[in-house]
Amino acid sequence: MPTPEPFSSIGTRSQRPHWRAVLVGLILIPVNCYWITSIEMVQYFAQPTTVSLIFTVVFNLFVLTSLNLLAKRFLPWLAFSQGELLIIYAMLSVVSAIAGASFMEILVPILGHAFWFATPENDWKDLFWRYIPKWLSMDDKRILAGYYQGDSTLHTAQHLLGWLTPVMNWFAFVLALLLVMVCINLIVRKPWTEQEKLAYPIIQLPFALTSEDFFRSKTMWIGLGLMAGFDIINGLHFIFPAIPRLFARSYFFSFAEPPWSAMGRVILGIYPFVLGIGFLIPSSLLFSCCFFFWLWKGQLLLGGIMGWQTSAGFGGTSYPYVNYQGFGAYLGIFLIACVRSRKHLFTVFRKFLGWGKDLSDPSEPMPYRVTFLVLVLGSTFLVFFCLKAGMSLWTIIVFFSLYFAVSMAISRLRVELGAPMHDLHYTGPEQVMIAATGTRALGPSNLLMFSFFWFFTRTFDSHPMPHQLEGFKLAERARIKSDFFLFALLIAIVVGILSQFWALLSIPYQLGTEQRMSRVPMIYGQEAWTHLQRWLLNPVDPNYGAVGFVMIGLLSSIFVMGMRIKFLWWPFHEAAYAVVSGSYAITHIWFSLSLAWVAKLLLLQYGGVRAYRKTTPLFFGLILGQFLVGSFWTILGVFFDIPTYGQYMPYYGR
Repeated sequence: MPTPEPFSSIGTRSQRPHWRAVLVGLILIPVNCYWITSIEMVQYFAQPTTVSLIFTVVFNLFVLTSLNLLAKRFLPWLAFSQGELLIIYAMLSVVSAIAGASFMEILVPILGHAFWFATPENDWKDLFWRYIPKWLSMDDKRILAGYYQGDSTLHTAQHLLGWLTPVMNWFAFVLALLLVMVCINLIVRKPWTEQEKLAYPIIQLPFALTSEDFFRSKTMWIGLGLMAGFDIINGLHFIFPAIPRLFARSYFFSFAEPPWSAMGRVILGIYPFVLGIGFLIPSSLLFSCCFFFWLWKGQLLLGGIMGWQTSAGFGGTSYPYVNYQGFGAYLGIFLIACVRSRKHLFTVFRKFLGWGKDLSDPSEPMPYRVTFLVLVLGSTFLVFFCLKAGMSLWTIIVFFSLYFAVSMAISRLRVELGAPMHDLHYTGPEQVMIAATGTRALGPSNLLMFSFFWFFTRTFDSHPMPHQLEGFKLAERARIKSDFFLFALLIAIVVGILSQFWALLSIPYQLGTEQRMSRVPMIYGQEAWTHLQRWLLNPVDPNYGAVGFVMIGLLSSIFVMGMRIKFLWWPFHEAAYAVVSGSYAITHIWFSLSLAWVAKLLLLQYGGVRAYRKTTPLFFGLILGQFLVGSFWTILGVFFDIPTYGQYMPYYGR
């Protein structure tokens, strides 16, 4: 059932956003990059980019919308249209994902780590220095000294020229990677958006926020005030412990006696913004997330009963191989999506070859022939980039095929069901390839590039591709001309990549990665290169158990989908299986999703769709209240350089 819309669009006519919207977006991009880097890398008291709905972007949109209401009253000629506001939101959303905790934040710490931390004990110099392409790394310790020790500045000729080569090469790589994503989204946009009419739950709040009647909703203000009050008090408690805390975010339970102890700890996480997002998600997904969470715990219990070696964590290479099940499930979703869109995909391919009479695509941002050509050129650049770095051709093809398959699956489940998180920790394409072939078959050069690629395969929560697709949907709903939006998106990507490189280098030169920053950037660099060290010193044989569970995950997702199509009573959704399996985040948010399912079930059961529509603004308010106050605390923390109450901090159980 499509999610009812509580708020409507401002305009009724086709709008072409003014260039000023793009200009404002470009001005806000470096500010947003600096903000995200400060709270995720320096203080580490919040991770906005690990959530599908990024609170820093929502905060920016709220401020702009509030100012816009004042402008409409006193300076109407200065006021933005809904389309212009959503242009800015989409630009910031995509750039935040690029800048975030599962993308560029990991890249820069990798570039110099292998050289700065090489010691006689780890023998990195003799072990793999010779394989590292100089044009992709930073090996000059004079330049790295300021990066790690601080009390310096990036803005000197020596530092800027020293970083120029690796930064520009990686800029080209990241840009090509993102262009391929854009092209894939342009190809699948029409069947997913116009033909299947997928719901796009994540964009409901930003779209509603920019509507004229949003701030007139008393129900919304109740939710906002309630949640804001809670987080103000809890935030004050964090700074002044004498002030009582209203509630803890997480409660932990575990079993001491075997075989129950094999299940690991159970976390009851209370995150009101997850409750709000969950209210926008189809009930089938909410129920399925809870079911598959306990199915995973049941698998661990079975392992304990049988006396098997089990891995309760993520990234484990033993039963129940939950992360490999998740990877297989994502592949299954990818295949299902391709089958459903097969006619359209074949049409696009025919147009690229010039077959058929009608080769025009007037409703698309770019003609399909051009889109496919850019896709081919971008993919070719990635191949030649990796070949120059020393990778073998077959490894490149398999790696990126798996990566973009998972990327499409994540985009699909986001726009169809609105998954609040989708991390798939420590199970990128390289891990699956190693499980299938072992490390000896891959060789040192391929393994080394896998270490560099750690920045976009470590986890998949801040993935730019679904944000791009959601941006195109916002453009369609706000009647923004698609070609103009594409231009805004592309220029935002270019400026965003450069802005985040600047933020990730300038801040460490001021504070010192080893001195006054959190351990996060050190961990990122250490993970990438210790993996390579382990692979080279202790070669890994094929893990057929892991490969088998990849296939189990793939077939299970297809089976669940088939049952859902065949039987109307079937309560499970294949997307939940993918979201839960291999997800660290789900261990913290499953309880909040359960509460959302119960609330939604009771409301629809006793009040119907009408009651659901009337109640939706309340949950918008819950999300917005926590996001606004949470943003305020992070700004306060950055400004005064103090730890504050974080928006979302599962890693420390806060």
